[in-house]
Amino acid sequence: MFVALKKIFISFLILFLGLTSFVSAKEFHPYHVGSVEINYNSKSKTFEITGRFFLDDLENGLAKKYGKPFHFNNAKYKAQINEALKNYSAEYFKLKTDNQFLRINYIGYEEDSESVNVYLESEKVENPKKVESAVSFLYNLFDDQINLVHIIVNGNRKSEKLTYPNRYLFQQF
Repeated sequence: MFVALKKIFISFLILFLGLTSFVSAKEFHPYHVGSVEINYNSKSKTFEITGRFFLDDLENGLAKKYGKPFHFNNAKYKAQINEALKNYSAEYFKLKTDNQFLRINYIGYEEDSESVNVYLESEKVENPKKVESAVSFLYNLFDDQINLVHIIVNGNRKSEKLTYPNRYLFQQF
């Protein structure tokens, strides 16, 4: 009986390893996590926002949203990606200070081998006391997406974890 169970286990292991060998580490990760840093720059009087996401997740999120493929590591897609990220960010990121919505400008993106940084900047605002944000990047793709949000005002850092479907947060400074 033990020998039969051992053979079944080994067969299952070989089958499992064979099937998973076709999926690269880049295409599969068990967690869907992004981070968004909202940093108030007292010199420029703007919020500088950096979103960092897994490259393949962002490609897939954009593809699902806009119905066409996006490839960050291919220069011919750069203009298409910039336009898509500008629109995607406008829909999935909102910022409010002292009960006033801020206009957010898309600055650009920078890719790493496995991640993408998306850069945004707010219009000018004087001495924010209350910061509210709606962050739902990649919620259109994953129902287990987590976005770690860090808000920094005058060196005071406050962080919060937003898990789908929760997208709203506010902090007092």
